[in-house]
Amino acid sequence: MDTWKYFAITHADHVICNPTSSERIDELVGLLDLPPGARVWEAACGKGELLVRVAERYRAGGVGVDLSPYELPVARQRAAARVPAADLTFVEGDAAAHLPEPGSADLAACLGASWIWGGHRGTLRALREVARPGGLVLVGEPYWKREPDPDFLVAGGHREDEFSTLHGNSGIGVEEGLTLLYVMASSDADWERYEMLQLRAAERYAVAHPDDPDVPALLERVRVGANAYLRWGRTTLGWAIYLFRAAD
Repeated sequence: MDTWKYFAITHADHVICNPTSSERIDELVGLLDLPPGARVWEAACGKGELLVRVAERYRAGGVGVDLSPYELPVARQRAAARVPAADLTFVEGDAAAHLPEPGSADLAACLGASWIWGGHRGTLRALREVARPGGLVLVGEPYWKREPDPDFLVAGGHREDEFSTLHGNSGIGVEEGLTLLYVMASSDADWERYEMLQLRAAERYAVAHPDDPDVPALLERVRVGANAYLRWGRTTLGWAIYLFRAAD
């Protein structure tokens, strides 16, 4: 099944396509303290909600890049409806191939797609180059709450060395020359809502589209994921957003 179709179906009810509530994203946007007219660059922008909220609050402009042909139309619709005067552009493609000029962004962000640069450290390095001196780097990244069960690694397609701890993720940023400003760890309720909305959306889609040949693969994947979350993930895997400042 096409990856982006899968995520479009399972994230149909998500405003923010990661384990974070809408209220906490508002809190985070308020903490950015960006200057009016700031420039923002976001990798894997999804439905564009972060960029739109930043534009609403700071009259910011910028660029969001994403591989999904399903989510970018949503991002453009949101921007047109809520911040029609904002200079926001959404580009379909690989963010690693669409990097802006070094030092050109007041905020460089990537929430939950560190695979683009091979992991958390590579993502921080890429965003550090995009941010202006003294600018902000914002990343969302999973972390281990405890040593993962081998069966959970298999079910989720993970490696034990794929993620660090909450403290470890913060420390990697410091090692890369960034200053840690804030950490926003998702709650169990955030995770539960994120996972269960995916299951609900997939099951609803299957009922509404019984002739779609992708339905068996869709249900297999989402049910395995939900079971892995309920059995192991809730106590094993966390997710947090890390806000750093680039060196002056």
